[in-house]
Amino acid sequence: MRHTISVLVENKFGVLARVSGMFSGRGFNIDSLNVAPTHDAGLSRITAVLMGDDSSLDLCIKQLRKLVNVVEVVDFTEGQAVVRELVLIKVKADAKTRAEIMQISDIFRTKIVNVSQDSVIIEMTGDDGKVAAFLSLVEPFGILELARTGALAQKR
Repeated sequence: MRHTISVLVENKFGVLARVSGMFSGRGFNIDSLNVAPTHDAGLSRITAVLMGDDSSLDLCIKQLRKLVNVVEVVDFTEGQAVVRELVLIKVKADAKTRAEIMQISDIFRTKIVNVSQDSVIIEMTGDDGKVAAFLSLVEPFGILELARTGALAQKR
């Protein structure tokens, strides 16, 4: 089962290693991992998307809460959070295909951030479904490079 976890931690050396080690030690595969500072300079938020069973997740959350530098742990159930991801996609685009790529980009409300002779770089945000749908439409043009942030989540 897929789980989205948010862990608020103190900005201390080694905290990320201990948190990710807790996930892997409990048999979870980490699909995405995102770490960034919050509005408070002393805190960071770790957002992880994990694959694993519910009973292991409960034990993992209890053990995460016992870690010294962990302030808060939240397991988002389906529909309880807004989940988004940022993706940068470099797509092969010549003079003939550029207009079609731009039209697809407009439909998905993406932003073209760079145009060159033979490619465009597109910035998009959205949930997994939106990202997958967009990628399937631009894949026939040729994806040259792809960078994804991983999921970010915030409680509704």
